[in-house]
Amino acid sequence: MSTEPSSDRIVVKAVDNGPYQIKGPIRLVDHENNSYELGPGRTTLLCRCGMSAKKPFCDGSHARNGFNATERST
Repeated sequence: MSTEPSSDRIVVKAVDNGPYQIKGPIRLVDHENNSYELGPGRTTLLCRCGMSAKKPFCDGSHARNGFNATERST
């Protein structure tokens, strides 16, 4: 299995002590049905700590508040 993402695949990466990094193309729809398009090759960061003022997007709050998450799949 290749570790290199292709340009047409969605890649989700959990950043240690930080957000989810999403590489498109994707369409993100929030609870209020707002839609956000992320084109091919584009990257966005989604909040994982729950403290962002820009949810669902990351605003760096994890770094200011000591968020700690380095779990690994087993």
